[in-house]
Amino acid sequence: MNEAAKPPILRIDGLTKHFGGLTAVDGVTLEFAPGRLHAVIGPNGAGKTTLFNLISGFLPSDEGRVFFAGQEITRLAPHKISRLGISRTLQVKSVFNQLSVADNLWITAQAKRGVWNPFRRTASYRESCEKVERVLEQLDLTALADRQAGTLSHGDIALLEIGMAIAAEPKLLLLDEPICGMSPAETARTVTKIRELAQTIDIVLIEHDMEVVFEIADDITVMAQGAILACGSPKEIAADERVREAYLGRPEDEDYVEEAVRA
Repeated sequence: MNEAAKPPILRIDGLTKHFGGLTAVDGVTLEFAPGRLHAVIGPNGAGKTTLFNLISGFLPSDEGRVFFAGQEITRLAPHKISRLGISRTLQVKSVFNQLSVADNLWITAQAKRGVWNPFRRTASYRESCEKVERVLEQLDLTALADRQAGTLSHGDIALLEIGMAIAAEPKLLLLDEPICGMSPAETARTVTKIRELAQTIDIVLIEHDMEVVFEIADDITVMAQGAILACGSPKEIAADERVREAYLGRPEDEDYVEEAVRA
């Protein structure tokens, strides 16, 4: 069965979230095909992070349903959703600053197993330790394994957080602005790693860097005022006049839009 014929890895049906009189997510219906890197874009306040919070169980929805790999996960607790195979990173980077890079990864890997004994030596948990070594190598963090996480550069912290997410062995990875605040060199390095990860893990990312989005995304969803404005390939999104007017027409984005249209 080819990827197009496979059922969606994630399906959202009429998802809605209100905060008082504000509708942050407004009846969103979406399907995310497996084997494709999907980007969600839109101006600040469009509802992108709230959508991630609803999918991952950080917030309860007011209406609508969420299905992951054919199983309904609406209103499940975050740890149950995680154990089913969804991992995410946060817009504000969240690591254990006082612990080493390796220990940050070990905690996440061990949590996946659901057992931990504080009186048992860390090294005795062979499976988790092997997972840590694999993730360190996968993200080129081996040389930083013993470094205190709080001393890392912004780019390395972002990679560590991605590493913590994949240490849980997810089927679906939600990345919330993974490139935010990076230097050009850090951005290029992280984009390379995201591309590599997308070969084996389904990825949905929120990102404001249009150059990155049009470079790596297979499919793009544009949100505005809590609702879906458009969905399509990068070329289709770049050519959509509604998107241009609502979001992509900003001067700093025009070069990437024109390149996508010509591609």
